[in-house]
Amino acid sequence: MTHSATPAGQDAPVAPAPAAPHGKTPAFRPSGLRPDVRSLSLLGVLAVLVLVGGVTKPAEFLATSNLQLVLTQASVIGVVTVGMTFVITSGGIDLSVGAIVALASVWATTVATQEYGFTGILFTAVIVGVGCGLVNGLLVAYGGMVPFIATLAMFASARGLALQLTDGKTQLVTVDSVLDLGVKDAYILGVPPLVLVFAAVIVVGWLLYNRTTFGRRAVAVGGNAEAARLAGIDVRRQRLYLYLLSGVCCGIAAFMLIVLAGSGQNTNGNLYELDAIAAAIIGGTLLSGGRGTIVGSVLGVLIFTTITNIFALNNLESAVQQIAKGAIIVAAVLVQRRTLRDG
Repeated sequence: MTHSATPAGQDAPVAPAPAAPHGKTPAFRPSGLRPDVRSLSLLGVLAVLVLVGGVTKPAEFLATSNLQLVLTQASVIGVVTVGMTFVITSGGIDLSVGAIVALASVWATTVATQEYGFTGILFTAVIVGVGCGLVNGLLVAYGGMVPFIATLAMFASARGLALQLTDGKTQLVTVDSVLDLGVKDAYILGVPPLVLVFAAVIVVGWLLYNRTTFGRRAVAVGGNAEAARLAGIDVRRQRLYLYLLSGVCCGIAAFMLIVLAGSGQNTNGNLYELDAIAAAIIGGTLLSGGRGTIVGSVLGVLIFTTITNIFALNNLESAVQQIAKGAIIVAAVLVQRRTLRDG
């Protein structure tokens, strides 16, 4: 019997245990707990980076405040990466996530919006993200535009609108209930609230990807859109929903960035699209679509954030840091190609 390959990040179907010899008890096999080799490899890379940081700058890197900072910085781009993973898995791409974060952050911090307090800022950030995701989805799914072109147009438009709204100025947040989320008194058992939000997004994203028909349809569309259509999947509607999901993640990330920076700026989210794509790729998501993993994408975000932190603590040039990131991306793509060839 031939079994179809299971995309990375999804639980493989558990085959029935072979019959035990007469008089022997069959060995226990935990269901759905097979370790992912790629995830274990990424954990190993992350452990090596932590060791490097601990050796080069033990007092600074291993300080509780620094570890909290690393997790907080990873949280914002991590939320964007979760949405990006769904889009790439479906065979699409979203180059506008950084610009959407910028637009949502400045729109949510205007004087008129701040008059509505915490709820107004949060609602505005999310609804702007949803609106931009809706436009992307309509252009790609129903307009027939190539995702690269559609999202590139959104990238330029959202950046321009963000600049126009702010007139190039920083918009300071004056709502205390929003600013209070960024102070240490708001930490829960030493964990910043933004990290808890990131954890919640990871859980929801993992369940959505691995335990719902929505996730399975995203994989099917990315693997073979025509076969998915013949199987009864509304491919256009599925793609629209995926870009809406990416927009929601951008809106949440924009609010988190507002809390973190205490302001809204048109430069927010700079290069987030590249960081999110890179994190998803090294995590195991195929750029051609059809396979992805939420856990791997999160580990990719943590690896990049840790690298940035180690370089900053050791006063190394940002150019070297970018070269290191580029080398990691190339290595990840080469591993993917070899895996596909051998598989």
